[in-house]
Amino acid sequence: MGYTGSSVFTFLFRLAFCHCLMRISNGDLSYSIPEEMKRGSVIGNLAKDLGLDTKRLSGRKARLDMDGSRQRYCDINVNTGDLIVAETIDREELCGPKVSCSLKYELVLEKPLELHFITVQIQDINDNSPRFPNARIDLEIRESADKGARYPLDEPHDSDIGLNGIQSYSLERNVYFILDVQTSSDGGKYGELVLEKELDREQQQEVTLLLTAVDGGTPQRSGTVVIHVTVLDANDNKPVFSQTVYKVRLPENSPTGTVVVAVSASDEDEGANGEVSYEFSRISDKAAKLFSIDKKTGEIKVQGPIDYEENSEYEVRVQAKDGSGLAGNAKVMIEITDLNDNAPVILIKSFNNPIPENVLPGTEVGIINVQDEDSEGNRQVRCSIQQNVPFKLNPSIKNYYSLITTGELDREIISDYNITITATDDGSPPLSSSMTIHVSVSDVNDNPPVFEEQSYSAYVIENNKPGSSICSVTARDPDWRQNGTVIYSLLPSGINGVPVSSFSSINGDTGVIHAVRTFDYEQFRSFKVHVLARDNGSPPLSGNVTVSVFITDENDNSPQILYPAPAGNSLMTEMVPKATLAGSLVSKVIAVDADSGQNAWLSYLIVKSTDPGLFTIGLHSGEIRAQRDIAESDSMEQNLVISVKDNGQPSLYNL
Repeated sequence: MGYTGSSVFTFLFRLAFCHCLMRISNGDLSYSIPEEMKRGSVIGNLAKDLGLDTKRLSGRKARLDMDGSRQRYCDINVNTGDLIVAETIDREELCGPKVSCSLKYELVLEKPLELHFITVQIQDINDNSPRFPNARIDLEIRESADKGARYPLDEPHDSDIGLNGIQSYSLERNVYFILDVQTSSDGGKYGELVLEKELDREQQQEVTLLLTAVDGGTPQRSGTVVIHVTVLDANDNKPVFSQTVYKVRLPENSPTGTVVVAVSASDEDEGANGEVSYEFSRISDKAAKLFSIDKKTGEIKVQGPIDYEENSEYEVRVQAKDGSGLAGNAKVMIEITDLNDNAPVILIKSFNNPIPENVLPGTEVGIINVQDEDSEGNRQVRCSIQQNVPFKLNPSIKNYYSLITTGELDREIISDYNITITATDDGSPPLSSSMTIHVSVSDVNDNPPVFEEQSYSAYVIENNKPGSSICSVTARDPDWRQNGTVIYSLLPSGINGVPVSSFSSINGDTGVIHAVRTFDYEQFRSFKVHVLARDNGSPPLSGNVTVSVFITDENDNSPQILYPAPAGNSLMTEMVPKATLAGSLVSKVIAVDADSGQNAWLSYLIVKSTDPGLFTIGLHSGEIRAQRDIAESDSMEQNLVISVKDNGQPSLYNL
């Protein structure tokens, strides 16, 4: 069986795909790539094309951002600066029938903040074959049909565009029909069967033909459909729609079963020839999942989730057929209207945490980006933070904000902040979202150690043991860790020309001061040491205090008798006249004690005497007086044993 060449278009040129780079004003770039490139394929080098330093891309946190898409498709290799394919791109899935298909990115760099707009144009490749809506086209044609009668055929669908779309048709060779290809107002090509020879039902009741649609891609792709013609009596009117184009608006999130539009076609024939049924003649795979049509009423209804952010418009073709197979066509344009159904999304693009407490007001802490997938006023976003923190948001480029400090920070007062960021759109009603970020304030060594006392006094009993504790000093530093770690030391000084280190030492960790030697109250009674408290910061801070050490007396010296001076045999001789009267001063014992205070308070006592009633001694004065008149009968020699005792505990004495 042969094929006719009538109405077949041949194109002598092919579309060659290449990576194309265009430079746009303000340093922005546009690239052009074919769809279906493999993951990891290099599109171009952003660093080279924008004059950026490749080595600094990672340090500047280079990244690609894009609005309104749940897939990234492209990304940047921060090590090489290459713009690469991150996910395989299907142009038909991404843009449908649109002629222009592009991805828009923002190249964001920090330190300083820099923004470049990158556009990637997606070019179509011939990866889809023409596809007829049904595997078979049934036509019923009356045998009385005139030569030249035309019968429109179902238009196949090719998801590709331009030359990769349907370009030509071929019809199996036969004696009854030829094919005439027509071009619709929107550039689509559809076929019409043209009756070349009158039908004779008595000779042949059925005619079967094969129609092939061929696109213009390289290599070419094709699709076929079987045309089955049943020869009947005359049906000379085809259905006519009330409108050639239906334009409707449909809010997103419309529930399943919502009537989008009811198309209507009329047929002037009677009986079965005038009964009209409806079906989609051309519809994309995505739209077929969202809309259905009632064959009897022509009502197009929602049967899937309608999301403006997924697609904002759909175009479908509807065909009305009468009982004999004559058909009329209409176009339905469905515009999806946006609802404020997406709350703003807050993204932390950069965040410095912790921050030193000595940062200046106006220091940038982080970069915030706010996105809203809605459109127009529904995507206009206002961003704010609560008022009780020393931070604020400064609007930057597009929907970027800089989080900066507004006042001085002091870790010793507040070491942590919880900052709640709220983003609200301008929809009706408005939607908002919040995010709380935690900012820690790191310590700076800005506080010197401070002693608990302005000065210290310590008392040490003489004859102490070397190494014994004298006292403890304490200094506080509110800084953190090493900045608040206090180390104690003695400042160099001298005591009577002797270094203070010969008298005392200090524990560097605890601040306990120890005696290095035994102290003697009788040699010196006090000395001062100067203690330095230094923190471990960089540079270190310090404070000092004076410690006055007082030596207290211990009863370690016996009384010494100065008068009468003892002879070699320890006896003292005193001459007393015979006629001494009672109360007369006979002699006086003079003694001293090297101790002080009560340890040097002396008391005198006659321990033993030849005549106990003859003499008395003053308890504290040491004066020896006659207790009665000395008579001739008293012994010429009186022996007195006198004890001199101090008031210490225990007391010491001398005889």
